[in-house]
Amino acid sequence: MSFFVDVILPLPLEQFFTYQTNEAEFDQAQVGLRVAVPFGKSKVYTGIIIKKHYQKPLHYETKFIEGIIDDLPIVTLNQLKLWTWVANYYLCPIGDVMRASIPSALLLESETIVEINTEIKIDLEELSDHEYLIVEALQQQKHLKLSEIAKIIDKKNVFSLVKKLSSKEIIKTQQQLYKKYQPKLATYLRVPSKFENQTFFEEQLEALSRAKKQKEVFLQFFKIQSQNKKPITSKTLEEKANTSRTVIKALIDKAYFEEYLIKQERVDFNQEKTRNRIQLANNQENALYEIQASFEEYEVSLFHGVTSSGKTEIYMKLIEAYLKEEKQVLYLLPEIALTTQLIKRLQAYFGNRAYVFHSKYSLNERVEIYQKVLTEKKACIVVGTRSAIFLPFKQLGLVIVDESHETNFKQQQPSPRYNAKDTAIILAQQFGAKTLLGTATPSLESLYNVQQKKFGYIRLDKRYGGILPPEINLIDLKDKRKRKRVKGHFSDTLIKAIQEKIEAGKQIILFQNRRGFSPILECNTCGHSPQCPNCDVSLTFHKFNNSLRCHYCSYQIAMQTKCLACSSTNQSTKGFGTEQIEMELQELFPDIQVGRMDLDTTRGKNAYEKIIGQFENLEIDILVGTQMVTKGLDFKNVGLVGVLSADSLLNYPDFRSYEKCFQLLVQVAGRAGRFGERGQVLIQTYNPYHQILQQVTTQDFKLMYKQQIYDRKVYNYPPFFRLIKFTLKSRDYNLVNEASDWFAKFLYHYFKEHVLGPEFPTISRLKNEYLKNIILKIPPKQSLDKTKKYIQLGKEKMNAIAKFRSLKIIIDVDPQ
Repeated sequence: MSFFVDVILPLPLEQFFTYQTNEAEFDQAQVGLRVAVPFGKSKVYTGIIIKKHYQKPLHYETKFIEGIIDDLPIVTLNQLKLWTWVANYYLCPIGDVMRASIPSALLLESETIVEINTEIKIDLEELSDHEYLIVEALQQQKHLKLSEIAKIIDKKNVFSLVKKLSSKEIIKTQQQLYKKYQPKLATYLRVPSKFENQTFFEEQLEALSRAKKQKEVFLQFFKIQSQNKKPITSKTLEEKANTSRTVIKALIDKAYFEEYLIKQERVDFNQEKTRNRIQLANNQENALYEIQASFEEYEVSLFHGVTSSGKTEIYMKLIEAYLKEEKQVLYLLPEIALTTQLIKRLQAYFGNRAYVFHSKYSLNERVEIYQKVLTEKKACIVVGTRSAIFLPFKQLGLVIVDESHETNFKQQQPSPRYNAKDTAIILAQQFGAKTLLGTATPSLESLYNVQQKKFGYIRLDKRYGGILPPEINLIDLKDKRKRKRVKGHFSDTLIKAIQEKIEAGKQIILFQNRRGFSPILECNTCGHSPQCPNCDVSLTFHKFNNSLRCHYCSYQIAMQTKCLACSSTNQSTKGFGTEQIEMELQELFPDIQVGRMDLDTTRGKNAYEKIIGQFENLEIDILVGTQMVTKGLDFKNVGLVGVLSADSLLNYPDFRSYEKCFQLLVQVAGRAGRFGERGQVLIQTYNPYHQILQQVTTQDFKLMYKQQIYDRKVYNYPPFFRLIKFTLKSRDYNLVNEASDWFAKFLYHYFKEHVLGPEFPTISRLKNEYLKNIILKIPPKQSLDKTKKYIQLGKEKMNAIAKFRSLKIIIDVDPQ
């Protein structure tokens, strides 16, 4: 009898592959285990077993697996179910979903380079014959590939041996150093067991009579151990015994101490509770009751609470109820920056039951959180960005999607291009859990689902503590410039308001939705502007390092003192970003502290925490930022919010631009006056009578919804029609044109007038690839399954045409 397993590989492949095992491996195999398998000519990948059976595939010869990596599954059945849904709904390979779901440090590949661990002493007598051969070869050569090791020991499967030597810390691999998971080990001291014999102890103590310092440190060790009742590191002994490393080393050499290793967690899972009680106001209590009542009827509920209404406290009471039932809670956020303040509040109340998971954590830290969620029996809360939906939950009871209107929940690059909000709803349904969508500015789609009785609805329309909503005023820049009442990019009204708030001891947030100093450098003689050679965009000037940079491909050159076209020195910058606003503020208010929060200043792991901490501690008077400063941040002392230019938000070529503009401005306005006195918001614009800006000043959500939903219905946009966007990419301009025409005609044959395009996007070339878009509108009664099957057929037919095979087709379901 032959034994087989079906395996998902972390590659952009549409299907799984079948591999053969021996009987012992087949008995060990379980769904969800990692397995090392050959693929292609010489590569070995980590796959996940999804099925074991006795059926040989008909269309290809099976290969044997290299080995099973785990003893217990690292992927749950619910995860596999979710992967399948994501792959089917978003029309992407399941291998892409796997790679997005599992921390890459858990995915071994055969290009592993093995080397000796020079930090430990190797006892050759304890090694098996094969282990000895590997170590001997590595002592003669600096490093070896796995394929070379296989030849040395004349054995095909070397994974188990390498894993064993790695667990003994005899060898290291390059992937472990840079990519693969390595436990963090700390060195501790202990007294050898032979000292338990009283006679031996006294003899050895007497032997130290001439080395008084060593004797004193040796005795101090026992005193410290009895006080701490914890393992002692060399550093701890140095500090507490007031000694040096030299003395401790001498005691180790004389065998009075021995060193040993203890695994330490990189992530601190031992946070202590510092807050014991949450007191809700009456309207918060009512909202909590309404949420619980809504959950009786609906799987998904929309919680529409104005900014600063105290939604987080309600979430915490809700979470507490689920934790008491030993249910896990997933708390999704659109931005890493938002986790900083929130996790402090959650850990203060829930202690070590609150974890954080996002991409700023190192690969090793993400592995430890993944494993904690997988193995922890006690219910926990996971706070994270979109990738947290793929964690191995076992008892999920509640999903909270905070700031649920945010488009950042949609993954753009790379595949899978999933929407974490929608996927979280599916995840919750798999567990029979409830989903709460929280926001001050709901998306039109969510409100439409409420109207259609698909979602429950809870409204919280008053700020916490009875504080009035901020006073929002528009500043007419056209009029201000005409009357010469503008300095740089600041109107006199905004300058005066900033001055007054600073004198009152208040802080200010200024929003400009563009980073860098200036988006365009232009020659005043010939009109030339430096362009990116790889993309159809101008280079952005960054003053802090005097460079011109492309924000799409990271191409960079030094700032040019002369025009690249005509050599004229008469050049000027056009437009402005956060960096220029920061500089102008320092000129206008030289005695104040200005901070900047954008992609350039928050690249480091703890950069968010540092800036937010400085602002919370009143070390920064004015915080300038991009969209990062608009979302969910909670500062007590902000008296004024200023928007430098609202017009760029209105003029973006997107059917959602008015909705997004309204949401963004209402959100940023909500940062002002959250505690104490009423806040002030000033929005600079050249178009103060625009309907959306007028609706922002009154925060008239109903009117905005009524107007926008009407337009969506008339022009067949979501939520009435679904969209799929196809982007064709190639370095060959003519090929993109020809292929996009072919594919659009194929789609038109079936979908008729619901096909738009092909057309070039606003930026038609990125990273030396030309782009062309096709939009497909799907009517509400049209079968999604049939639609997707026809699309798949089109991809296959296009791939059958030889000249189109080099072309990339990106499919984006429900584009944002």
